Amino acid sequence: MPDLPVPSPAPDPSRPGAPAAYPGDPVLIGRERELAALLALVEQDTGRGSFVLVHGDPGSAKSALLREVLGRARRRGAVVLSAGADPLESGVDFGVVRQLFEHAVRIDPAGGQDALLAGPAAPAAAALTDPDPTTAAAAPGAEMATLHGLYWLVARLAARGRLVLAIDDLQWADRATLRWLQCLLRRADDLPVVVVATLGPMPAPPDTDVLSRVVALFRHRLALGPLDAAAVAAVVEELLGAPGDEPFRAAARAATGGNPYLLHCLLRSVAAAGHPPDAAAVARLAEHLPGEVARAVRSLVTAVGPDAEVVARAAAVLGGAPAVDLVAHVTGRSEPAVQDAVHLLERAALMVRTEESAAFACPLIGAAVAGEVLPSARQQVHARAAELLLSRGAPVREVAAHARPAPLGLPWVPDLLCRAAAEAVRDGEPERAATLLRRLLREPLDDRARATALIGLGEAGLACDVATAVDHLRQGLDLSHDPAERTAAARRLAGALFALDRYPDGLDLLRHTAASLRGTDPGRALRLEIDLIYAGLHEAASAPAVLPRLMELRLSDAAGTPVERPLAALLGLRAIMRGESPAEAVDLARLALSHGMNPPDDESFVYAGAVLFLGSAGETELALDHADAAVARAREQGSAFTLAHSSIIRACVYGQLGRVLDCRTEAEAALRTLREIGVDPGHAHSVLATAALTDALLKQGHVEQARARLEHSGLAGELNGHWITDYVQLVRAQVHAAQGRPAEALADLRACGGRTEARGLPCPWIYPWRSEAALVHLTLGERDAARELAGQELALARRWGVPEAVGAALRALALATGGQQGLELLREAVRMLEGSPARFRHAQALADLGAQLRRSGRVAEARGHLKEAATAAHGLGAAAVADRALAELRAAGDRPRTRTFQGVAALTPSEHRVAVLAAEGLSNREIAEHLFVGLRTVEVHLTNGYGKLGIDGRPGLAEALAAPAGP
Repeated sequence: MPDLPVPSPAPDPSRPGAPAAYPGDPVLIGRERELAALLALVEQDTGRGSFVLVHGDPGSAKSALLREVLGRARRRGAVVLSAGADPLESGVDFGVVRQLFEHAVRIDPAGGQDALLAGPAAPAAAALTDPDPTTAAAAPGAEMATLHGLYWLVARLAARGRLVLAIDDLQWADRATLRWLQCLLRRADDLPVVVVATLGPMPAPPDTDVLSRVVALFRHRLALGPLDAAAVAAVVEELLGAPGDEPFRAAARAATGGNPYLLHCLLRSVAAAGHPPDAAAVARLAEHLPGEVARAVRSLVTAVGPDAEVVARAAAVLGGAPAVDLVAHVTGRSEPAVQDAVHLLERAALMVRTEESAAFACPLIGAAVAGEVLPSARQQVHARAAELLLSRGAPVREVAAHARPAPLGLPWVPDLLCRAAAEAVRDGEPERAATLLRRLLREPLDDRARATALIGLGEAGLACDVATAVDHLRQGLDLSHDPAERTAAARRLAGALFALDRYPDGLDLLRHTAASLRGTDPGRALRLEIDLIYAGLHEAASAPAVLPRLMELRLSDAAGTPVERPLAALLGLRAIMRGESPAEAVDLARLALSHGMNPPDDESFVYAGAVLFLGSAGETELALDHADAAVARAREQGSAFTLAHSSIIRACVYGQLGRVLDCRTEAEAALRTLREIGVDPGHAHSVLATAALTDALLKQGHVEQARARLEHSGLAGELNGHWITDYVQLVRAQVHAAQGRPAEALADLRACGGRTEARGLPCPWIYPWRSEAALVHLTLGERDAARELAGQELALARRWGVPEAVGAALRALALATGGQQGLELLREAVRMLEGSPARFRHAQALADLGAQLRRSGRVAEARGHLKEAATAAHGLGAAAVADRALAELRAAGDRPRTRTFQGVAALTPSEHRVAVLAAEGLSNREIAEHLFVGLRTVEVHLTNGYGKLGIDGRPGLAEALAAPAGP
């Protein structure tokens, strides 16, 4: 591979970061040690001959290194004669010698030789300058006379001063030149002459034996290997002005194999394209190399021979490390012939091989070879490869990789692509499935097959581009006549429309598709109707139209059919709306979720509702189990949309449990995923995640961040009628209250209440707006209004009977009531919440009880509740409650040194030191001696530590100390 045609600036010692021996040619960056070694060999003045051979792969900067050294030798007064061998002239006798001496041999116009050549050198000069190249060999012994004369020519030149003879690409030198060089190297020990040559790999030199004998005469060898990581970093910084990050440099080095020529070409392409220096840029540009690279590689491949060229092109198109028998099949050559060709390509440093396969020396060489193959030829190579692999029963994925770029119209391709796409979906690779299906749709398919492919493409597209997926699903649904396929497509399309906040379109689609199936397939029509009712309840405008049908449905309508599970989920919602029985709602939700929240046979948002309803019915831990499983399954499937949806539901369940930090982390992850797949911040999924995130921020005490989050998402103004915004109004009201804006808070809470009533959801266990409004009224001094709202909520909650709902209402009523009665109500709220999953509400009630007790003068009792509240809230990440409890403790005369009173974080430094030494096995007396404290002090610290760590003694100490310290 030739060296880069780049300018050769003079070394600049002032250049920042310049190596100590920065070479003039940038392609030599990373070759500083080799350059210094070669200069030392060329410039040494011993009065004797010095013979140096530089060898390396094409593009390893041999020629650039030689140019740099010869330039410096000339500047220091040496006579430098240089030549470059060429494969096209390798059959011309003395062709390289002519180049060497054409400027040193001067001919007298009268026909006589220059005085320099008088004597034994004259016949040699005449032979070299004769226009007929056969003259030297015209008479017996003429060649030997020429060799002898050339030796004396070198001797005469060396007598005038230091002489450097240089030959680039010695492997292409003609036979006569090699014979002359062999003669010179054997006899020139006593001459002050330096002979330096570069040698690259060559598959089949015309005179291997002669070349080998010449190479053996060089006393000094200099090998140019691939650039190391440090050299690559230096080249990157020189050409791009910055070192780039490690992944980029590693990708560039891997793509080029550390070859200086290829590395420079790649980096110049990065700079010209304006791409950021990252690994992705390397991958993109590997397919669009500069023409000079393709031309350089083509010349090397062509020189190997026609069979090698055919094999190289086929291997490049197949990619990777194709098997020899596969290359033989697609090229129509025998396996031995392919093995011979690969062997020659390996000798040319273009490929590497094993017994059964071959690969290019680096990816860019393969890309350069492939870039020279016509598209039609590529298609034929892939088609023949796919046919062979298919006949051998190769994995579908492997065959599809060649079937996809094969020509259109092959009869076996559509079925193969269908199977490969289905496998990709099962393997959680929706993008690969979409690529295969897009290729399938280019085939001449009938309407049935085209409908199936479009629907599959739409489903795969939901993972990365929801808007485009909608178009494909719509086209497939319009073409399909199969009831099962139409039902699945309509449901997926409706879900996508809902994700894009196009609820009216989604509802119309479900309604019309259900009507079209009702006469022929009532079961599938009911399945569509379930989604229609559930989605209809989401909008205030559509809820009244679907409520009557919801109240008519019975589980027996679908008993024993696949529709039973989604119907159970819908009826579980109805049980919660009516406030009938938590046990009934839980039983229906369990049935609905028997195949998980995202069942592979029937994905639907109705199951996500069932998970959230479990929390409303007091089974929040069970709800979390289902949410965890849904997230894990979504990760396996690789669907970004399903993962985002599952993460949102888990964030909401974390919120129900009061796990504030987990809620925030999960909601933020869901929002990132939604942004990546193009879901707008105003769409329902994003809004639900934003509401959960805002709720968590508020509980952490980040009031301004919570407000900013609502504003950034467009949720600070008028809200649409979707029931997700009921949650937004509840959270927004709490933000207003925290900001000291009670009027805005009450307006949002009343609006939330009105919307839930209109939707048939008067229950406080979904959105407890009454208790929140009661607390706002209390800040305004409107105690009667507060008691009335809290009393209403408590009555509804007691009828429902779920402890967390009752406990929340009791807390609100207690604060609104005040006095001794309020204290008793708070005690009841604490008892009610103590065994429930609602840990945040429990911490709230404890803090309120402690505060009320302190104000009533019961300081000792208050401290216990406040410490428990601070510890519980700190463990949840609910800093707002923890800070309030700590403030009350300080008001009670305490000086808390930690934010928690349980766990490792609650230990004082002295307690922690004693506990660590005890866990290591030291006795109390040994600990006292080690710390220079009294034995009683050690005992007190250990006793306090056991209590804070929740253990009985030393046996559990090491484990307790190793436990996470919490938020």
